[in-house]
Amino acid sequence: MAYYLLQVTYTPEAWTALIRSPQNRVEVVRPVAERLGGTLENAWFSLGEYDVVALLKMPDNVNAAAFSMAASASGGMKAIKTTPLLTMEEGMEAMKLAGGAGYRPPLG
Repeated sequence: MAYYLLQVTYTPEAWTALIRSPQNRVEVVRPVAERLGGTLENAWFSLGEYDVVALLKMPDNVNAAAFSMAASASGGMKAIKTTPLLTMEEGMEAMKLAGGAGYRPPLG
């Protein structure tokens, strides 16, 4: 399972609905992730460019993209950004592979 950072900005209409009828969206979104073979680890309200950040575990990029598409298609979000994350172990493995890749920068 791979990790993904989900960042969401709600539309003004979605905020209006949430303020009129506050609800824990984690309980609504979690079953969607599960239907796509993943889990919603947790979510947090945030201040700044995005209103909510969430940590997802999904089987692969295709399922993560499907989750993002389904959420975006709902119309309640002005923006949604899905970022694949690497565990520290995966990052270390990538560094080791990069060290032996033989890449050379362009020479000018």
